[in-house]
Amino acid sequence: MTYTIAVRALCEFTAKCGDLDLRFTPGPSAQDGIAGHATVRSRRRAGYQPEVSLEGEYRQLRVRGRADGYDPQSNRVEEIKTYRGDLGNMPDNHRQLHWAQAKMYGYLLCRKLALAEIHVALVYYEIGDQTETVLSELHSATDLQQFFEQQCARFLAWAEQEMQHRTARDQALRALEFPHAEFRAGQRELAQAVYKAASLGCCLMAQAPTGIGKTVGTLFPLLKAAPVKEIDKIFYLAAKTSGRQLALDALALIKNKAPDLPLRVLELIARDKACEYPDKACHGESCPLAQGFYDRLPDARRAILPDPMFDKATLREVALAHRICPYYLSQEMARWADVVVGDYNYYFDVSAMLHTMTANNQWRVSLLIDEAHNMVERGRKMYSAELDQLKLKFLRSDAPPELKGPFNRLNRSWNALCKEQDAAYRVYPAIPEQFLESLQKASGAIADYLAANAATSAPGLQNFYFDTLLFARMAETFGEHSLFDITQFSEPGRASSRRHATLCIRNVVPAPFLKPRFAAAHSATLFSATLSPWQFYSDMLGTPPETPWMEVQSPFHAAQLAVRVVPEISTRYRDRADSLAPIVELMARQFDAQPGNYLAFLSSFDYLQNVANLLRQRFPHIPMWEQSRAMDEAAREQFLARFADGGRGIGFAVLGGAFAEGIDLPGERLIGAFIATLGLPQINPVNEQIRMRMQTMFGAGYEYAYLYPGLQKVVQAAGRVIRTTSDRGAIFLIDDRFGRREVRELLPKWWEVGR
Repeated sequence: MTYTIAVRALCEFTAKCGDLDLRFTPGPSAQDGIAGHATVRSRRRAGYQPEVSLEGEYRQLRVRGRADGYDPQSNRVEEIKTYRGDLGNMPDNHRQLHWAQAKMYGYLLCRKLALAEIHVALVYYEIGDQTETVLSELHSATDLQQFFEQQCARFLAWAEQEMQHRTARDQALRALEFPHAEFRAGQRELAQAVYKAASLGCCLMAQAPTGIGKTVGTLFPLLKAAPVKEIDKIFYLAAKTSGRQLALDALALIKNKAPDLPLRVLELIARDKACEYPDKACHGESCPLAQGFYDRLPDARRAILPDPMFDKATLREVALAHRICPYYLSQEMARWADVVVGDYNYYFDVSAMLHTMTANNQWRVSLLIDEAHNMVERGRKMYSAELDQLKLKFLRSDAPPELKGPFNRLNRSWNALCKEQDAAYRVYPAIPEQFLESLQKASGAIADYLAANAATSAPGLQNFYFDTLLFARMAETFGEHSLFDITQFSEPGRASSRRHATLCIRNVVPAPFLKPRFAAAHSATLFSATLSPWQFYSDMLGTPPETPWMEVQSPFHAAQLAVRVVPEISTRYRDRADSLAPIVELMARQFDAQPGNYLAFLSSFDYLQNVANLLRQRFPHIPMWEQSRAMDEAAREQFLARFADGGRGIGFAVLGGAFAEGIDLPGERLIGAFIATLGLPQINPVNEQIRMRMQTMFGAGYEYAYLYPGLQKVVQAAGRVIRTTSDRGAIFLIDDRFGRREVRELLPKWWEVGR
């Protein structure tokens, strides 16, 4: 068996040393890097060979890559690196890594062309002033071969271990049995579809109700498909912590039923939750866990392997034992895990880590996307960008001399955009080139300043710089999938005049950005209890046209759930004051007739407070508790703890919020829900523009902008009531519009809706 690795990945494993150093340096963007490489190559004489593909072997190791360039006349191989600022500020361990890559390419070229010696050069290109610094060394083929074999030998012991792990993993997965005595109703159907999608290498959209065991029902078949289809990694991606925990629990169950299964499972967590020293910067001069990080990483990497469940607690224990950062240890272990559990953003965001690793290492990955209905809104946020003029105003007030000119020009260009706008909000068909030009110049000036003043702490300037980069990047791909709008605000205390404006590239259809991410994966399964109408999600998320959509039959039956529409009450905004008394009287009647735990879902915190206050006033015997606007994790846990077996009371929550999906309250912990809203997004200028764009693109403006997103929230919230085949409960759909045919068609088929 041969282990294949890229030159870059090999050198990062063997040649990285010293501190972890993440001090902000405004490095070139990907586009800057591509342009810089092209500029350097354009300066070379005729016969220069760019992007030379190379490959070599050392025992069971195959090493491959592309040298940036080779000049046959001077017999020089070049490794081109772009940068900003003073080259002297580049950390020494970065330079060592660059030399290692260059020398590896030098040996592979000597081997390919039968050369006795070669000039190995590092070409550093400063993208600001477009100057080159060339560092060149003459090496014999013998010396380079020795270096190559030394690097390969360092990695080979690890590679042999990885090959043994892969062989043992695949053998165990072939023999893996389902962790339960039998499949639940609908679970086998889902599992078969996931396995078939992995076998065919395609996408699958699956609407599967709560209670069938979607998590195990998707993970198990994909694990079984991994050895057959040579899948390197499975990425289980979720929107919320609860979804990620369900995946970890399911994988622990699978591993407990097969204790000899050598499956490495990694939990990726947010940096702020993993950081041990939040008051320190990520470099060796500030944080003790960054000091000597790469020197101690190999021992930590070896130490964690015997316990293949790389969860938050394990990562922290091993990292602290070796005095390195737990968060960046988790990033490293993504390279060696079989299953990675994390948030959507790790694969789908603009600069997503897992997607970048997949591309760089040419992994074959399969995706499991939990609660995929959330991908629409999350995708929109990932590919939107905003600029706030108030931030620029604060920066201009004490800007250094180098930035005053670019900032003033940007501000004038900004004001020119808003000069003719007589409304607070307006959408424009395009982003003016003059503004983008001034923005790019200001961004470049900030980059040059920060590069020249690396020791200066300027978080406000850095944040604005990141905003400009994202805005410019989204501007490059601007199209009908996004809106460009300007919102003008009055300066605090000066309501009579508008003094600043926010510019937004507002993505409304994430499909063009998500589509290539699906294409980069071997297979992808998107599953949720609310994934219909399928055409809406297909249009929004960019799944391939041939993607199959399936609906798994519910294991529940209508007798378990009493669903009642309350048509005599309107929850429209204009009718809310009149709705308060009828709603609380309905709640009290139901609670007195059948005491127990209930959830009440309202459309906003204000509406929630009004209903809750009236219920407390008129029916003080009913225990109640409420969701607040800024609940931390402990407060959310306290809220859910009130739903105890045998308990009684009504918990008030906002539809679409933390308690409307992803929580599990089986049995008598929850026996009913009052849903006093259709969940329709608020009618406002932004949503109206989205409606018009949806009408233009898909011919279904109201449905795509309002109806489908709203009813998805209703069905998700209602799904909290029945969690197992033995549960019983009641749902009250409070609004006359629930009686409409187009609304009824979006409710689960197994419901029998009555009045």
